[in-house]
Amino acid sequence: MKELINKSIGAAILIGLGNYALLKLGNPIGPVIFALGLLGVCYMGQNLFTGKCGFLFADSIKFSDLMIILAVNLLAGYLVGVIFSFADKEIVTAAVSKVATWEFSLSFFIRAILCGVIMYIAVLLYRKGTPLGIIYGIPLFIFCGFQHCIANIITLGVACTLHSSIILAILGNFIGSLIMWYFSKDIKVTKKGNKKHA
Repeated sequence: MKELINKSIGAAILIGLGNYALLKLGNPIGPVIFALGLLGVCYMGQNLFTGKCGFLFADSIKFSDLMIILAVNLLAGYLVGVIFSFADKEIVTAAVSKVATWEFSLSFFIRAILCGVIMYIAVLLYRKGTPLGIIYGIPLFIFCGFQHCIANIITLGVACTLHSSIILAILGNFIGSLIMWYFSKDIKVTKKGNKKHA
């Protein structure tokens, strides 16, 4: 349990660093640097909800463990965002502006599903031995405006607020990842991949 929680906190910190760069630098540099967050999660073997949920069945992950990962990612992510808000007022302004564009809508939900699709592909490709899915996939979902629940909770922490759209982001990421798992579940991970990391 301790390792599960620690690795979930670690994932929140890594995604937080990527999100800091995104808020600070904006397009086009921010989305590219943000990819470092997921690269760190995968190569360091941290627990990120959006990297795990698509492999719920393939890896025989306990649903209770997945929910712990999600809860810790959300709590630690929000706290990381709050800490960042004291470090740089410029990113607070960017975060507040970003949250102002979010809405509890079908459009937001679909964009969260699409983010889940990309996250699953990125992690699957990593497990097959290449980081290219992360390097291209992360900037892709950011440029397209897709919604990532852990990045969003960090942004909410920076803005020191909450928004109901986080529920849609969580559900959408989960559904999108499982959709891609269903259509690719016969793909075998090569020996180069590491099934424990993501």
